[in-house]
Amino acid sequence: MPEAVITAALRTPVGTAFKGTLRDTTAYDLAHHVVSAAASGLDPDQVDDVILGEGLYGGGVVARHAAITAGLTSVAGQACNRHCAAGQAAVQDAAASIRAGMDELVIAGGVNSASTSPKSRFRVGGEWVEPWNPPTHPDRPDAPNLDMSITVGWNAAVKAGVSREEMDAWALRSHRNAVRAIDEGRFKDEIVPIETPHGTFSVDEHPRRDTSMDKLAALKPLHPEIEGFSITAGNACGSNDGAAALVIASDGLAARQGLPVLGTVRSWASVGVDPAITGLAPTKAIPKALARAGLKPDDVEVFEINEAFAAMCVATVGMLGLDPERVNVNGSGCSLGHPVAATGARMLVTLVHELRRRGGGIGVAAMCAGGGMGSATVIEVPAP
Repeated sequence: MPEAVITAALRTPVGTAFKGTLRDTTAYDLAHHVVSAAASGLDPDQVDDVILGEGLYGGGVVARHAAITAGLTSVAGQACNRHCAAGQAAVQDAAASIRAGMDELVIAGGVNSASTSPKSRFRVGGEWVEPWNPPTHPDRPDAPNLDMSITVGWNAAVKAGVSREEMDAWALRSHRNAVRAIDEGRFKDEIVPIETPHGTFSVDEHPRRDTSMDKLAALKPLHPEIEGFSITAGNACGSNDGAAALVIASDGLAARQGLPVLGTVRSWASVGVDPAITGLAPTKAIPKALARAGLKPDDVEVFEINEAFAAMCVATVGMLGLDPERVNVNGSGCSLGHPVAATGARMLVTLVHELRRRGGGIGVAAMCAGGGMGSATVIEVPAP
C-alpha cells in the first residue's frame, strides 16, 4: 500500500474578520493564493485533484475555481464540508485516495472568508428578510443549533468541571504562545504572504499582545441569563479569514520526482457525539485515531487541539490526561483565530513545521465540529 506523504504545507496569515487585512479578500482569492503556492514546481499534469474544505459559499466548488486560476485546468476539484473539521477532512480524503492507489498527488486544505461569505438577507415586498443559516443539527433546548457557546463551550465546561478562571488562563496562555511564536519567527516557513487591497499581509493579526487575566476576567458572559455561565468573547475563538493547503503525494511519486517528504499521514478518525456535548468530541476522536496508528498519547510530541472555546480544550486535556505543555504550543483558536473551514488544514500545516523545528516526531491535530462531530489526524514528521 502506498504511503501518503506531505511534500508541502503552506498557509496564509490569519486575518480578523470584517475589520482585518483580509476583509476584502474573497475565499476564491485566498484559495487561489495557497493552491498556486502549493502547486509551484509541480507538473500540472501530475496533479490528480484539488480538495478544499469550504462552507457557506453556495456550492460553486472553490477548489475547482482555484485549480483553474492556478493553471491546473485538467484537475477537477472537490468541495469538502465537515463543518469546523472541513480542512482536515480534505487532507484525510486525499490521503485515503493515495493509500488506496487511486491518486498519486493531491492538493488538499481549506479556505474560509467570514468577511465576504454570501449573506442571504434580502428584501421581499419592501421588507428585509433575515438571513437563513443552515442548521448543524436538529434544534433542542439543551443544544441550540446556532449557538456553539452552549454546545461547544458551556456544556463542555459543565460536564468536565472547567472553571471560568481555567478558561481565561488557557486563553491568556494561547495569546502568549502565539505572540512568542510570531516574534521567534516560528511561522516563517509556513506562511505565504498575500497581496490585499490593504497592502501585503504576512503576519497573523488576531493574537492580542496586551491581554491579561484582569482584562479577560472583566469581560461579560455571553449568556448572563444562564446561572454561572462563564463563556466570554475572551475565552472563545475569533471570527476569521484564511486558507491553507498541503500537497499529499504517494511515497513512490515523491521519490521519483525528488519531492521533499515533510511528513507522513499515519491515521485519522472522525466521530459523532450528542450535539449537546460537541465540545467533547475530540476526547473520542483522538484515542480512536491513535489506536488506528498503533500509538498512545505518550508517543505524541505535539498536539494541536483547536480552541473553538477554551473550555473544550481544557476539558479535552484533562479528560485524556494530556501534558498541557505539549498542546497548542504556538497558540490556537483563542489567539490565532478560527477560519472555520480552513482551521483543520492550518493546524496540520503548523504541526508539520513545529515538529520539523523540534527534530521530528508524532503529532496529532484534533478538533470538534458543529453538530456533534469530532476529527483527529495523526502525522509523523522525520528529522529535517
